[in-house]
Amino acid sequence: MNEKKIYSLLGLAARARKIATGEDLAIEAIRSGKAKLVILSADASDNTRGKITDKGAHYGIPVHEFGTRYELGHAIGKEARVTLAIMDSGFAKKLSGLLEEPEED
Repeated sequence: MNEKKIYSLLGLAARARKIATGEDLAIEAIRSGKAKLVILSADASDNTRGKITDKGAHYGIPVHEFGTRYELGHAIGKEARVTLAIMDSGFAKKLSGLLEEPEED
């Protein structure tokens, strides 16, 4: 997994305004069908993790855990963010591929 590429793509998606940040906006994007992929920080609370993974599973949206809330926020030029909903299929496809790569030793 190449973390630098993932963070760079998140920054590009943010500048293209293809990301909904925060739990409420991410859930709204999932419900409306706009979200193509959801990234959840590894340090998310159990309550948030449960809500997002359940919504993702119900609506068929893949949910990946990656990074910390501070790393995700920094990548998109904001404060700490726990949940990022990617709303562009191109970004979602590329990010999903990178997130599913096995970790390098």
